[in-house]
Amino acid sequence: MADRKPVYRLTESGRSAWESEDAAVPSDYRRILWLMDFQGHRGLASAMLNSISRGMLDDWLAEMAEIGLIEEVPEGEQTVADFASADRTLKLSDLERKRLKQDAQAASDSLAASGAFLATHRLSARAAARKAPGDTTILIVEDDPDQLALADLRLTMAGYRVRVAHSVNGFLQTMLDDGAPDLLLLDVSLPDGDGFEVLAKLRRHQALGSLPVVMLTAMREPAAIGKGLALGADGYVIKPYTKNVVADVIRRVLKQEAP
Repeated sequence: MADRKPVYRLTESGRSAWESEDAAVPSDYRRILWLMDFQGHRGLASAMLNSISRGMLDDWLAEMAEIGLIEEVPEGEQTVADFASADRTLKLSDLERKRLKQDAQAASDSLAASGAFLATHRLSARAAARKAPGDTTILIVEDDPDQLALADLRLTMAGYRVRVAHSVNGFLQTMLDDGAPDLLLLDVSLPDGDGFEVLAKLRRHQALGSLPVVMLTAMREPAAIGKGLALGADGYVIKPYTKNVVADVIRRVLKQEAP
């Protein structure tokens, strides 16, 4: 019988290293930590094997375990969360939960009326973008081909530069290869992950924590909307929507001048 491949998970030191972009940790190691935290052990392998061999990945993981960035999970203790990231919704006090419930209901009413919502309390502290739409890059993460094509077309018609990804793994790859966009338009339901979990992990990251994020979803329930608000969404756009609605939300989140 072949030897069992170790399954690894991040240590607190490893999570701190990628969230703070610790320059003392090699960039290849930080990339692995980033992918593992978002995608779990199994998702890490599928992403990294596009660029390095299985043997090299195994050696790198062993090196990282040796210096305490990751740790091997004993076989009897492995859970689904060790293979794919678990939900870590923010813990709130009773007062915060009550306020959030009120905000979520207000957001739900706004979405029902206009198809969009802005988290004005978050936007009040954000500086206005200094870029025109033609110099502004929007990354759309959407798994449905028709919805992705529509979003791409509408934002292109509105004058924005557009990048696309079809999954959490695709999002991670374009972030690693092409850098952060000016705004992320993020579907909630994705084939290999959850948009809310992506949002939560972005908000913990030192460099990406303030990245503008607008959730793109068919969910209208106050509980789901409240979850996004608690995790730090800057706005919501509800499917189906129009070019004018999504362009207006992006413009207002980025505080760009009206055309």
